Amino acid sequence: MNYTISGSPHVHSTENTRKIMYRVLLALVPALLVAIYYFGWYALRLTIVTIVTCMLTEWLIQKFLIKGPLTINDGSAALTGLLLAFNVPANLPIWMAIVGSVFAIGVGKMAFGGLGKNPFNPALVGRVFMLVSFPTAMTTWPQVSPIFEKGFFTDAITGPTPLGLLKESGASSLDQMQFVDMVLGNRGGAFGEICAIALIIGAIYLICRKVIDIATPLSILLTVFVFSGIFFLIDPTHYIAPWYHLVYGGLILGAFFMATDMVTSPMTIKGKILFGFGIGVITVVIRLWGAYPEGVSFAILIMNAFTPLINKAFKPEVFGVVKPSKK
Repeated sequence: MNYTISGSPHVHSTENTRKIMYRVLLALVPALLVAIYYFGWYALRLTIVTIVTCMLTEWLIQKFLIKGPLTINDGSAALTGLLLAFNVPANLPIWMAIVGSVFAIGVGKMAFGGLGKNPFNPALVGRVFMLVSFPTAMTTWPQVSPIFEKGFFTDAITGPTPLGLLKESGASSLDQMQFVDMVLGNRGGAFGEICAIALIIGAIYLICRKVIDIATPLSILLTVFVFSGIFFLIDPTHYIAPWYHLVYGGLILGAFFMATDMVTSPMTIKGKILFGFGIGVITVVIRLWGAYPEGVSFAILIMNAFTPLINKAFKPEVFGVVKPSKK
């Protein structure tokens, strides 16, 4: 008798893909509202474009190439589009966002057979593709400015991100920046990552609804804090304090909303901890010594490649199997 094995995760539950995806989308609404508050029209139009393009790309591939069941209503394509938008500058040209969205779904997801079969996070695949293809546009960051001060449609003023400033001028350049401003989103960067508070609110919701496991993000944050803290203690004039690393860049967005992807992350608790440790170490290495100021996306994609090996090394115990006694 032949058996057909579907894509992971293989869990019997009242939950389904659609419920999970829409809960993650709901958890990202606070960060989206903050982004619209600071970037106005730019953030809203980019979000609409990436979500619509991702959904349309998936529908076209399933309709005319794969010719299988249509799954665009399960929310996974919409989530990929939203996360992709969250990882790029708010003033990115629309045609670049469309190209990146098509690549994220077409290559990062559907080329492997669709949801449950992709080894890498599709949104990050699209982001890294755009970073390599359009490096200038992907590193030209608009500065935050509340819409009641500049209007909803006013052109954005560009400037460096805190991590970019750190890479150019060293730790002394950040002395005047307020930690509270970083937490509330008063800084430059990809528009979905700027407000730590909004992202944490969404993360708490997902943890309470048991959509994500705390093991991976906690492992990432602790690793970044400890590893960066070691170098801060060695030379505080050259390296910034570890708590700044936690709120700068896309660490919180990546730790809670992308590294926890069920398909591309390990299944066991030990595996999740090792997975998070690897992401944390790679992130700090790239931030401190890499040519690019941010390393979260690269770290997650690199560790995605190790997920099958981690799952093999940390296999869950099979129910009913008796372990042989050691003599």
